[in-house]
Amino acid sequence: MPKLLPILCLCTIAACSNYHIGQVSDHFDGTRFFDPEKPYKKTFWQFLKWQYSKKSSPWPARIKVAKYDTPPARVLGDELRVTYVGHVTFLIQTQGLNILTDPVWSERASPVSFAGPKRVIDPGIRLEDLPPIDVIWISHNHYDHLDIETIKQLWKDHTPRIITPLGNDAVIHSYDKTIAVETYDWGDAVTISDIVTFHLSPMQHWSARGLLDRNKALWAALTIVTTGGNIYFIGDSGYGEGRYFKRDKAKFGTFRLALLPMGAYEPRWFHEDMHMDPADMLKAHHDLGQPYTIPSHYDVFKLTDEGFGDAEKALQKAMKEQQIGDKVKVLQVGEVFNVPNLSDIVR
Repeated sequence: MPKLLPILCLCTIAACSNYHIGQVSDHFDGTRFFDPEKPYKKTFWQFLKWQYSKKSSPWPARIKVAKYDTPPARVLGDELRVTYVGHVTFLIQTQGLNILTDPVWSERASPVSFAGPKRVIDPGIRLEDLPPIDVIWISHNHYDHLDIETIKQLWKDHTPRIITPLGNDAVIHSYDKTIAVETYDWGDAVTISDIVTFHLSPMQHWSARGLLDRNKALWAALTIVTTGGNIYFIGDSGYGEGRYFKRDKAKFGTFRLALLPMGAYEPRWFHEDMHMDPADMLKAHHDLGQPYTIPSHYDVFKLTDEGFGDAEKALQKAMKEQQIGDKVKVLQVGEVFNVPNLSDIVR
C-alpha cells in the first residue's frame, strides 16, 4: 500500500477543465501542447513499471541548512547576486530587480500534504527574510516547480508579477482567482524594465498535475536579457542532443550565467527524455558557451531512484572526463554566488 499511495493520490486529483484556449500552432493542437521534434511518449503503464521496479537508495530524513541567506533589499546595476534557495528555486538579484524562479517553500512536492516527495533540507532563505519580490517565473506545472501554497503566500506578501507559459494560469486560478498571472508562448518576449527582458524558448519536457491534463499547459526555458549579460534558466529538460541549448546560444549569444538541472535522472530508460543527468548537464553547459553554471534539481526532494549525493559524485566524475574548468559552481542550499561581470570573465 505505501508504494501505491502516491499513485492513488495522483489518480484522485481533478484536472483543471479549462486550460489554454487559442490558435493551433506547430506545438499546440488546440487542446494539448507538444514538442514538434521529439514528442514525449512515456505512458502511464511505463510509469507503473518504474514505480514497481524502483530501487531503494539511501536518503537522510533531514539535514540542516549550513547557513540561511539574508539577502539585501536590492542589488543595483550590473552586479548579479544569486542565492540557491533549493531544488530549482533561485533568488536572482540584479538591475534593482528581485526575481524568484520556480519558488517552492512547501514541505512536500505533492498534491497532498500527507504523501509524496518530502524535502530533506529547508529552503535556504526564510520567507520572512525575502527582499521585496518583483517577478516570479514558473517554468511548468509539475508539483516541484509550481507550488500553489508558496505562490499564494508570495502573492499575499509581495504582489509580484507572475510570468509563466500558456495554460499555467488555469492551475493557479483554480485555487485563487485573485492572483494575477501573465502567460506567454515560446518565442515571446516580456518587458520587465527598460533594461531587462524575459524570453521564452522551448525545452524538452512535458506537463501534468493529474492523470487527465497531460500537456494542457506549456513548459519553457527562460532567458533573462540584461545590460549586464544574459541569464539562462531551465526548470526541467531532457538533453535532446542539445538542440534547444545550441539554438538559444545562437539566438542570444553570450550567457553570463546558466542555472541548469542535473537531478531526478534514474532509471535512464524512463527519465532520459525529461531530465538531464550530470553528464548531460555539462554538455548543455558547453552548448551554451561555457558560462558560469550553477547545477540544481538534486538532493532536496527524493523524486527518482538515485541516492542522496549521487548526482554530485557523478558531476565530479563527468567534469574530469569532459575536462570542465572552474565555471561550474556547486552551491549548497542557502549559499550565494556573486557572478563576475562579463568584462572580468576570461574565457
